[in-house]
Amino acid sequence: MDAVAELNAITDALLGVPSAVLNRAINYFANPARLSDPDRLRAMVSGKTVLVTGASYGIGEATARKLAAAGATVLLVARSEDRLCDLAASINAGGGRAFAYPADLTDESVVTALTKQITEKHGPLDIVVSNAGKSLRRSLHDQYDRPHDFQRTIDINYLGPVRLLLGLLPVMRENGGGGLVVNVSSVGVRVAPGPQWGAYQASKGAFDSWLRSVAPELHADGVDVTSVYFALVRTRMIAPTPLLGRLPGLTPDEAADAIAKAIIERPRTNEPPWVLPAELASVLLAGPADRAARLWHRRLSAGSEAQR
Repeated sequence: MDAVAELNAITDALLGVPSAVLNRAINYFANPARLSDPDRLRAMVSGKTVLVTGASYGIGEATARKLAAAGATVLLVARSEDRLCDLAASINAGGGRAFAYPADLTDESVVTALTKQITEKHGPLDIVVSNAGKSLRRSLHDQYDRPHDFQRTIDINYLGPVRLLLGLLPVMRENGGGGLVVNVSSVGVRVAPGPQWGAYQASKGAFDSWLRSVAPELHADGVDVTSVYFALVRTRMIAPTPLLGRLPGLTPDEAADAIAKAIIERPRTNEPPWVLPAELASVLLAGPADRAARLWHRRLSAGSEAQR
């Protein structure tokens, strides 16, 4: 065997076997911690009433199915009525218990009626999974005549979930403790904001800040708050940005396991391990972070041009 062939054999031996280990390491570092333990989840949610918003697709659907399989009564909320009713029928046919509540959470009067209906029919909720959201990536230069971009993201990502909780929390607080609010959020609210994501990050950050602000008050009344910060989940929300499809991410079922961990263990937060050092670096290294954002913007712009 010549030197080149020997080197190639050594390289193959070194890279071939550890590839699975490398993939696990990347998965661990890039994503929030997950817990797939049906028995512990069942012990936590069986017989409980759980509301899941954004339940018709992706993370919300996977979470609703997982909680129903663990014995929870799941209240499904989303705008897509047909999808929602199909999901409820599927869960009920499989021996679970689900109720569909089609609703547009951007409509204040609809949310008021929804919370009243849910409280009258189901009483105090045990868990609320605030998952509904709208992702939007658009350059500032394409938004000068699109102020509705900001209204839509604010309504769905901030005002909608706030209004929903304002209607549900009073009876949860009076229920004697044990309640939980799970905020399905983005790592983008924890690190330096990225270009072209301004409307999305600002609206998600607003709800995150509000919920962290009221968390001590809720805790005093027996309602815990936990936030799950996802980096990338392979749902239809990332379809408009093909570059994201090449980055490490979770399936909706895997994301549901991260939410299950939050429900079982009730940590204050569940985020990828890289978020805390990145959060610190974004403060201490603001200059380099800005330069990195400019490079990212150029790459996104180049990718957008290539698609045209």
